[in-house]
Amino acid sequence: MNHSDGEDSEVTGKRHGAEKGPDQEDSSDSKSTESEKPDSVPLPDVNFSTFLFSLNTSALVHLGEIPEFGSGKTKKDFILAQHTIDTLAMLQEKTAGNLAEDEKGFLEHILYDLRMRYVKATS
Repeated sequence: MNHSDGEDSEVTGKRHGAEKGPDQEDSSDSKSTESEKPDSVPLPDVNFSTFLFSLNTSALVHLGEIPEFGSGKTKKDFILAQHTIDTLAMLQEKTAGNLAEDEKGFLEHILYDLRMRYVKATS
């Protein structure tokens, strides 16, 4: 795709509750698709805090602190844990000065907690 032609591209989500534009058809029907489960819960809205929470959870899984979702087993992968912690640190650096106070505090808390857990787990 050539972006130099002056046309804007737009990414549209298909999350539950996403608004549809006037030119978008509503392809949903009353039947569930194979991937949906009748007892599934809607996902939370995507915002910076839920994104951080997701990365925090991934790091905790890699540290062996909480079980993997699919298998229910705990497994330690310190390389992936460190990569996730580094990703959070990069986000902290790149978003400096652009976060709300609660987001900044949440990110600082997550990074401190994960770093301490990583040191404890690898010592």
